[in-house]
Amino acid sequence: MSQPKILQRVAPRRPSAPLSSRRTNKTLMAAVGVVLTVALSACNDDDGGGKDEGSGKDKSSEAAASPSQSPAAESSPSAASKSPAGEDLSVPGWQTQTSKKHHFRYGVPGKAEKWKVIGEDTALSYTDKNGKPIVVMTGTANYREGGCASSPNAKAIGEAGKGQLATVGTTGGGKVGSLKENARNWAGNWGFAAYGGEERKPKIKIAEVKPWKQGGINGYTATAEVTVTHHRPGSCVPPKAVVHSIAQKLPDGTMHGWVIYADQGVPKALTGAEIKKIMGTVRSTDS
Repeated sequence: MSQPKILQRVAPRRPSAPLSSRRTNKTLMAAVGVVLTVALSACNDDDGGGKDEGSGKDKSSEAAASPSQSPAAESSPSAASKSPAGEDLSVPGWQTQTSKKHHFRYGVPGKAEKWKVIGEDTALSYTDKNGKPIVVMTGTANYREGGCASSPNAKAIGEAGKGQLATVGTTGGGKVGSLKENARNWAGNWGFAAYGGEERKPKIKIAEVKPWKQGGINGYTATAEVTVTHHRPGSCVPPKAVVHSIAQKLPDGTMHGWVIYADQGVPKALTGAEIKKIMGTVRSTDS
């Protein structure tokens, strides 16, 4: 398979190192309460990226996130395919994004509402201090991209660091852990990586994982509430964020995730109702 194209991050800081094609193994850890720790990891294996394999607890947890072994980062940069964007028939006027690799299809509002559907194989990533990916997604879409020149986490690759207020995408491909664990861990990992990472550790609170049975998916969904610790006044670095994941398991045993992470507490931020409407369009391409 051709490797996804990585777009250059536009930011005043020095760009992060390009994604490595060599696999890495990292796990994000979160300190629950005062003494308990819970591993935040997930099956994010995607052609050439690291492999995030681990487990996590399902109880709600107030976490000061910190990294350990890496989550399964998806894939390295490569040539992007043409965007499969089209009309989403489930919501008139919306655009459709399809991830054939991860077997998801979903809709987002139209261009007039500041949504951009990105080429299916273009990878978005956040890296560790050595420039290696800790999380990666493909089959993505951005909301209000380019509104800011800064980000809670400067170690963004591709479209991930361009000041958008929300990003949606797909990840996965591994077989380690349960589907329930992976749903939880995808939510936690993306909240950690997108809103501070290991250098500016955000606080993560993960709600109980719930069954998700719609759109041909018989899986789980999880929600992570994020408090940004490296907060500066203004709309470019939000005080809070929310992450939702949907996990499905294919007949071959691989697990795949759909993730949306969205700034909160800033002008034009997605509301809970808007996020719920987008999640309502998610379906399996196998259904």
